[in-house]
Amino acid sequence: MVFTKQSRIPVTILTGYLGAGKTTLLNRILTEKHNKKIAVIVNEYGEVGIDNQLVVDSEEEIVEMNNGCICCTVRGDLIKILRTLHFSMEQGHVHFDQVIIETTGLADPAPVAQTFFVDEILSEVFEVDSIVTVVDSKHITKHLDKKDEAQEQIAFADVIVFNKQDLINADEIKQLEARVSQMNPTAKRLYAENCQINLQEILNIHTFNVDHKLNVNPHFLDGHHHHHHDDRVSSVAFTEERPLDMSKVDRWMSYLVQEKGEDLLRYKGILNVAGMQERIVFQGLHMLFTGRPDKKWKEGEKRKTELVFIGRNLDKDELEKQFNACIVS
Repeated sequence: MVFTKQSRIPVTILTGYLGAGKTTLLNRILTEKHNKKIAVIVNEYGEVGIDNQLVVDSEEEIVEMNNGCICCTVRGDLIKILRTLHFSMEQGHVHFDQVIIETTGLADPAPVAQTFFVDEILSEVFEVDSIVTVVDSKHITKHLDKKDEAQEQIAFADVIVFNKQDLINADEIKQLEARVSQMNPTAKRLYAENCQINLQEILNIHTFNVDHKLNVNPHFLDGHHHHHHDDRVSSVAFTEERPLDMSKVDRWMSYLVQEKGEDLLRYKGILNVAGMQERIVFQGLHMLFTGRPDKKWKEGEKRKTELVFIGRNLDKDELEKQFNACIVS
């Protein structure tokens, strides 16, 4: 198979600060009726992958990367995955019409996009179609004051999805728009609750422009990129096959959000709860968290809890002690 400039496979880079709703939007894309086959690359911050388990069951090619942040430590792995997908397609083992890369909530999208320009093989096969940044309208302002990553995700976006519009009022929307406009006046803006948008507004729209990105970051095409995360931010993950007591989990979470809510940037998991035939999907950020029954555990499937916290100044030993107290004796 020969790829010409016109036939290169479009790549959508889906980014957004922790808890913005990227996985919700990805699920919308995968469940929407369309005639295209999509290859999905999901990157997570931390050694336990949760987001890939929250992606809807589908026939798409889904590849998980949870051994580091895609924008710094594992870009080499991204190149290997993309080359493997291309080789498998050439051999007739898989077929896909486009690629979606869901980055971690802490990723800078610039070096991810850069990958497709500095690698000769990838530049011939793939083209960056757009960078879509999902914004948590409720919480993004506090992150913009402190987090370079949140600023970079907005500044580098071709499309900004202002999600969770139902959680803020009209004055807050205007203030947020004004601040974002200072950072990126040219990006298309979409407004949503629960990422309910017209997908034709974000897929195959050909909005990625190298000259514009060079204006944002003059070093975009340099061969080396150094991106440093706040060293106070870390992840703590737990995996446990014994069931949990849901009432104890509720009390634990209520305590955490009251005592540590500002430092809990994101926490999520799949819970194996005693007496429940369904797995419990658990998600939260800062002071907001929810848990809901999801699909039933499959017959013969190993039931286990996988839970991850991403935050500032996390005390792993203390969290582990509290988690163990929720396990059914």
